[in-house]
Amino acid sequence: MNAQSYLKTEELSTDAPLVQSLEKRRLRIYAAFLLVDICILLFSFAVSSWITNRVFAGTGAMAQALVIAPLFLTIALYNRTYSMRAMESWIYAAFRAVLSLVIAAALLSFITFYLRTEEYSRAVFTLSVFISAIGLIAVRYFVVGHWQPWGRSLTNVLVVHDGGPAVSIQNAIHVDAKTQSIRPDSSDPHALNKLGQIMANMDRVLISCPISRRMDWAFVLRSAGVNGGIVTERLNELRPLRLQDDGGLLSLVVSAGPLGMRDRILKRAFDTFLSAGALIALAPILLLTALAIKLEDRGPVFFVQRRLGKGNRFFDMWKFRSMKVARLDADGAQSTARDDDRVTKVGKFIRSTSIDELPQIINVLRGEMSIVGPRPHALGSQAGTKLFWEVDPDYWRRHSLKPGLTGLAQVRGFRGATEQESDLQHRLGADLEYIANWSLLSDIAIVVATARVLIHQRAF
Repeated sequence: MNAQSYLKTEELSTDAPLVQSLEKRRLRIYAAFLLVDICILLFSFAVSSWITNRVFAGTGAMAQALVIAPLFLTIALYNRTYSMRAMESWIYAAFRAVLSLVIAAALLSFITFYLRTEEYSRAVFTLSVFISAIGLIAVRYFVVGHWQPWGRSLTNVLVVHDGGPAVSIQNAIHVDAKTQSIRPDSSDPHALNKLGQIMANMDRVLISCPISRRMDWAFVLRSAGVNGGIVTERLNELRPLRLQDDGGLLSLVVSAGPLGMRDRILKRAFDTFLSAGALIALAPILLLTALAIKLEDRGPVFFVQRRLGKGNRFFDMWKFRSMKVARLDADGAQSTARDDDRVTKVGKFIRSTSIDELPQIINVLRGEMSIVGPRPHALGSQAGTKLFWEVDPDYWRRHSLKPGLTGLAQVRGFRGATEQESDLQHRLGADLEYIANWSLLSDIAIVVATARVLIHQRAF
């Protein structure tokens, strides 16, 4: 059933549930995966025994299999290896299964070492774990990723439309409260029975209703004992992350830092290690550039400009001066154009090679910037005739992370003058994508990709 289809009046009954429960089907699928995983483990040890000793399913190998199998199953059950999410994403399913196998193998290795058991073959054990991992991944790749014999969905989702905002959910059962004559009347057992039959066997129930009926629907959902929710346009506008109880005071959590403590530590360690190494390695270039700037017009070597950083807080960003002293633009109100007469001869070269940005390594060491992140903009920067934040209100969201020396927008070629509003929108989209999907590997990949765009046609 697609997102726009509704059940007809004659399809509803007050004597039986609308749909059958999918819980037993899910349990059967989990059990099938469990049995297949056990077979993979046993077969892997049997084959490894033949490869190493030319004895299929040797006694020693199968003894190891019989020990690791219950360890694997116990860990897998606690590790959500058999769960709804594992049936929706083969990558998640494979990761959980292999992680459970690795933990089980580590435990067994510790046990055999502690007990000083000599009859276990390390070669058989290592090869068996390797073959098992391949088998676990392969099964999930083909079954979860491609075959999916259980159909489009393993959950029953009910959407009741009772005059609230429009709701469109694929594969859900949609019911119109008015045409089906259903209402959240706590004083009418017959009305509650009808609702109870409709909600029976549902894994999730969503109610779309006006403010005046939310309390009534909330009561019905709680009394029916279902996993239910009420759709509201105001919440869509706020985009809350969760509900939080602060000593009896309920509040909607609408924001949180994009990175947890562990990720912040990793990112800061990466920044410190790379910037310190870069400062040492690039010292000759930094000194020669400073000397060239000084010799050209005797003016200051550095250009310090106030920019917006993390948390929308100001910081002073360092650059090598590339413009004439009398023509410096502290607010960045005028984008640099091709053949800009404000740019010095040395400035033209260091801008085209991105050398002018290197002093920001100092900002990184001071913790004001990162190696990778959204590029910081001058306060007066404009796209077309508008200030950046006037183009798109989401502009401010890019400041939830520290600004960077380079970023996803830069390696995609979105850099240089912002002559049109679309120039900013492309950069903003890339910045928000980077923030939403941050990982240390993505930072490393962007640093490597930056080498290809150090010299670019829009650097002037």
